[in-house]
Amino acid sequence: MTPADLAELLKTTTVAVLAERDLDTAAVPATVTVERPRNPEHGDYATNIALQLGKKVGVNPRELAGWLAAALAEADGIAAAEVAGPGFVNLRIDATAQGAIVATVLRQGARYGHSDTLAGRKINLEFVSANPTGPIHIGGTRWAAVGDALGRLLTTQGADVTREYYFNDHGAQIDRFAKSLIAAAKGEPTPEDGYAGEYIQEIAAAVLAKEPQALSLPDDEMHETFRSIGVDLMFAHIKQSLHEFGTDFDVYTHEESMHTSGRVDQAIARLREAGAIYEKDGAVWLRTTDYGDDKDRVVIKSDGQPAYIAGDLAYYLDKRERGFDLCIYMLGADHHGYVTRLKAAAAAFGDDPDTVEVLIGQMVNLVRDGQPVRMSKRAGTVITLDDLVEAIGVDAARYALIRSSVDTPIDIDLELWSSATNENPVYYVQYAHARLSALARNAADLGVTPSTEHLDLLTHDKEGTLIRTIGEFPRILKTAAALREPHRVSRYLEDLAGAYHRFYDSCRVLPQGDEEPTELHAARLALCEATRQVIANGLGILGVSAPERM
Repeated sequence: MTPADLAELLKTTTVAVLAERDLDTAAVPATVTVERPRNPEHGDYATNIALQLGKKVGVNPRELAGWLAAALAEADGIAAAEVAGPGFVNLRIDATAQGAIVATVLRQGARYGHSDTLAGRKINLEFVSANPTGPIHIGGTRWAAVGDALGRLLTTQGADVTREYYFNDHGAQIDRFAKSLIAAAKGEPTPEDGYAGEYIQEIAAAVLAKEPQALSLPDDEMHETFRSIGVDLMFAHIKQSLHEFGTDFDVYTHEESMHTSGRVDQAIARLREAGAIYEKDGAVWLRTTDYGDDKDRVVIKSDGQPAYIAGDLAYYLDKRERGFDLCIYMLGADHHGYVTRLKAAAAAFGDDPDTVEVLIGQMVNLVRDGQPVRMSKRAGTVITLDDLVEAIGVDAARYALIRSSVDTPIDIDLELWSSATNENPVYYVQYAHARLSALARNAADLGVTPSTEHLDLLTHDKEGTLIRTIGEFPRILKTAAALREPHRVSRYLEDLAGAYHRFYDSCRVLPQGDEEPTELHAARLALCEATRQVIANGLGILGVSAPERM
């Protein structure tokens, strides 16, 4: 019996108990909360449904809890039900029902934890979208890990997810990039507002290798040559770095295309028709204050040039016209103003503002020997994705960046995350998977095979804890997806690995010496295989490998 099964049992039982006493069954919530008590002595699961409903139906919560406990105690799969405190109901699950979780995991395999909660939702997930003026910095790397994990997580819940990279190849920063490349090619100092670093020298040399006469071209042609070739080379490097990091995108959209295709003009015309556009001081303005923004926004400046929001408006409309009913933007710590701005833009187009979700990620700091690491060897002023991977590897980098809530700044201790110790969270989880894989190999050598026929033999308290932890996985995924918090999967995996290690220390899985294999050995081996499967499923969502040997 999984927590979801138990929640459904609680709901139907509560409705039946209320109906039997002519009380308001409509007060029963659509989803009944079931939790594992912190103290195992309080039972396997607990619910506060009586406390929730008591006042609504006019019954003392503890009395209602007593009615529920009496009814639940008679239900299949429930070993005991007791009233606790002011109206909690503590439940113990019988061994047969508990063992069914193991059978479910083995039957569903890689799909265990999946649901259709978000079936029918078409989600555009835009993340990273770093400017093509340099390598991806450590903040963008956080989004590369978290965004990819969130996409995988939403997919497990049935959503149709498109991962998209918005390629910012329009505007002043691209001009500064081109000027920096030209200066490097000429052996001149970096322009005051330009980009520096070894990578600029490398790209400038690569441009000259492709176009040896580039420096002798007229200024406009020279600038365009360095701009177009340089941006292509930089973006090729970005895509390669992301691919090696395990993050690939379904769609790359160029900001420049929003302007050259007429998309910006179309978006402004649509907004003008809706009465959301006005003109003042020679500029074109969007009435974003009508939709919750703190001030109206200039769309076309008085010199006729589009403001940055012009591309955003066209891009949002483009997403909606491609059929997305939810647009998630993952932006850096300095983009808080975009939350109300993008929601206001959605409302101006006549959409529900909640069609837009904006997630803001906080800063990442690297630490070595207790001191902050501040500078990249190659990029000059920033730490890059490549620097982090070189220091601790892809798996540790992804796990470290996903493990904490994105609204919290994090410090990554390079020594800790590169260590092969249990203090290193990713090593701790991966080691559990490798240990389980080794156990399966040893069992095969001994001729012991997992069996789900006698799972009712798994009555040890450490077996029960491990089974219930496995049973939590679907709820963890559902909650993590709903809250857009893949870090919950990481923390869950660490709990699961801990529950497994404690089980293994207390419960012998394989026969020793001349001992004949028993039904208990086979049942415990099934529990181990289920545990390995769940760890592999969780690591897969994080984009982290599940090694069979370490």
